[in-house]
Amino acid sequence: MSQNKYLKYFKLSSLFNTRRTRDIFQVNPTVVPQREEAKESKVSVFDYSQGHLHEHSFTGITDCFPFKDNHHTTWINIDGIRKADVEAVCNHYSVHILIQEDILSVGQRPKMDEMDPVLSCLLNMLYFNERTGAVETEQISIVLGRDFVLSFQEDASRDVFDPIREKLRIANSKLRISNADYLCYALLDMIVDNYYVVMEKLGEHIELLEEKIIRSSNTRALAEINNLRKELIVLKRNVNPVRELINGFIRSDSDLLEERTTKYFKDVYDHIVQANDLAENYRDMMMNLQDLYLSNVNLKMNEVMKVMAVVTCLLAPATVIGGIFGMNFDRIPYLHHQYGFFIAVGLMLIVPVWMVFVFRRRGWF
Repeated sequence: MSQNKYLKYFKLSSLFNTRRTRDIFQVNPTVVPQREEAKESKVSVFDYSQGHLHEHSFTGITDCFPFKDNHHTTWINIDGIRKADVEAVCNHYSVHILIQEDILSVGQRPKMDEMDPVLSCLLNMLYFNERTGAVETEQISIVLGRDFVLSFQEDASRDVFDPIREKLRIANSKLRISNADYLCYALLDMIVDNYYVVMEKLGEHIELLEEKIIRSSNTRALAEINNLRKELIVLKRNVNPVRELINGFIRSDSDLLEERTTKYFKDVYDHIVQANDLAENYRDMMMNLQDLYLSNVNLKMNEVMKVMAVVTCLLAPATVIGGIFGMNFDRIPYLHHQYGFFIAVGLMLIVPVWMVFVFRRRGWF
């Protein structure tokens, strides 16, 4: 057989260079990644006040320009990010060029920026893929201005903001009678609440994996442990910085945030702190699962070694007796005795049986 057939198993790249690992760890903030332009862009507008609501859907970005400075609260949500559309709407609403660059960026760390005349934040929405068991991310940027909120999403096929849209359609709801800062709070709160949905899915997988390890600790279970640890890294990386983001809104002195809205952001802060604690608990559980796996493997190895040791001990008398009577001497007791063979075999059987009885009484097996 060709030796090259087995060389691939000794290459480190073939053992550790998995695609999921590259996706998680290959993040270099000094390199500007290239964002792929969305094929289509969908613009949805909610223009509302306490007494009225106008809901619109557009395909052209310029169709949302007339809603500026109309003395209503306007939420403009853009699904599908294209450079020309982002620059057009941001320039129309006087959004700083640095915020525009953050919106167009890829793989940014969640953060909050205050650049007059707007406040902006960038974070990731999390989804759990049931088919692959992976935590998927979608970057969303939110810009809060005077009587308007801009939100930019990458994927138009999935969204966590439908409950907010339903509340906006209800007359005299809390959203309808509040200003744009409360809408910004509601968007952030919905994103953070969805983190718990993802963590609940991960928690279910951890519980199932724990039962599987208890039943049988094999290489498949070890692979699942490593996969779940990677997904927890994704979760922790996206959840932990959101605490600083929310804290930025709480400490901000901007006129765009009313004092009565601060308590709502404090509630989101409590939720994200709890989410961080839960993520840490999951991380500890994964470490415990790894220890449980190693303990079960060592326990199985000990059982095997114990059986082999017992077998070796039981065969030792027969080996000794056979070795003594197999020596090439002229004079050996019972060498020419008519029952010598049966006496030797009897000793070979009686001594191991007696050893088994002694081992059992001492509780060695």
